[in-house]
Amino acid sequence: MQKIDNYNFAGKKAIVRVDFNVPLDENGKITDDTRIRGALPTLKKILNDGGSLIIMSHMGKPKGKVNPKFSLSQIKDDVAKALGHDVKFVSDCVGPEAAEAAANLKPGEVLLLENLRFHPEEEGKPVGIDKADPAYDAAKKEMKEKQKEFAKQLASYADVYVNDAFGTAHRKHASTAVIADYFGAEDKMLDYLMEKEVQAVDNILSDIKRPFTAIMGGSKVSTKIGIIENLMDKVDNLILCGGMTYTFAKAQGGKIGNSIVEDDKLDLALDIIKKAKEKGVNLILGTDCIAADSFSNDAKTMVCPANNIPDGWEGLDAGPETRKLFAAAIVPSKTILWNGPAGVFEFDNFTGGSRAIADAIVEATKNGAFSLVGGGDSVACVNKFGLADEVSYVSTGGGALLEAIEGKILPGVAAVQGK
Repeated sequence: MQKIDNYNFAGKKAIVRVDFNVPLDENGKITDDTRIRGALPTLKKILNDGGSLIIMSHMGKPKGKVNPKFSLSQIKDDVAKALGHDVKFVSDCVGPEAAEAAANLKPGEVLLLENLRFHPEEEGKPVGIDKADPAYDAAKKEMKEKQKEFAKQLASYADVYVNDAFGTAHRKHASTAVIADYFGAEDKMLDYLMEKEVQAVDNILSDIKRPFTAIMGGSKVSTKIGIIENLMDKVDNLILCGGMTYTFAKAQGGKIGNSIVEDDKLDLALDIIKKAKEKGVNLILGTDCIAADSFSNDAKTMVCPANNIPDGWEGLDAGPETRKLFAAAIVPSKTILWNGPAGVFEFDNFTGGSRAIADAIVEATKNGAFSLVGGGDSVACVNKFGLADEVSYVSTGGGALLEAIEGKILPGVAAVQGK
């Protein structure tokens, strides 16, 4: 595998898979540009060497159909501003228009392709057919062939391929894995960001300094079960917070009012509690919460036990005693992983729990801990609080980070490494 630092892009056309799946407000304005800023060192390296740059990315989940809501045209000017460079845009990522624009690209010029996921071939999943349908297997096989052709078209635009998209490295998509087959070992590589991401995961898994504390937030236990189980064998402290709190509270016989809950995961929650005890892991769950009488920033609030929330009220943030419990585990830690907020941090009045976690992580980092913050919401948290520069590493990957920490092979990394 080629190293980006050792490669001279002069006179070369480089196609770079970035992860510009950035959050937008209702007016199509970017609310968090972390992923764009994270890609800049690689993009500037190519341009500074005298290469030309073709940028490809996805946005949202358009499911193989054109949807203006997910058009990358909305972020073209932001990319240009961040890059300090004019950016051309084409309204498709394959086809005559894209091929011509790529062919005419001169050294030092930048081209942004339209959303890859407007084509079902990007994800390689058959559309309009259920998995239970007897014809599904044949449709899947046909789509995989189309995916190869789609990837081949993208590859034809450039001399070199760079994978900058750690956030999608866990998917075997056309632009993240299949495309690598059309470049020689010397002309495909991971970018600076991917190299740092892989190293950050390695720091967490291979060079654990103890105590090791993992903080898992978010609304659902089901989406985090794989990593929770994997972490059980590695961590000293496991903090489970956010909406998960109420599934655990109800599983133990608590009263949770209108709080979010996964009723079909109550046994799973009890099993996690049991496993933590068996493995000697200090499992920390919320004891109190900030409850609200509606899902709104302006709702009336009260502090109450997380397992005794009145009818008509719902837990939207960690309470003051819970925050103290979290901080007591985090501050003395030497390795910290944070994925998922402690409450509905999008509402300013319910950011307190997440802020307490962030402040404790910053304090631990100042005391020598290695702290890794990953996942869109956690990254948005540290950026909202202005603390991104005060933790060891902020990962651009959500699902990819979790799967890497689970010990899974990431197709986007393996394809470039030739594994």
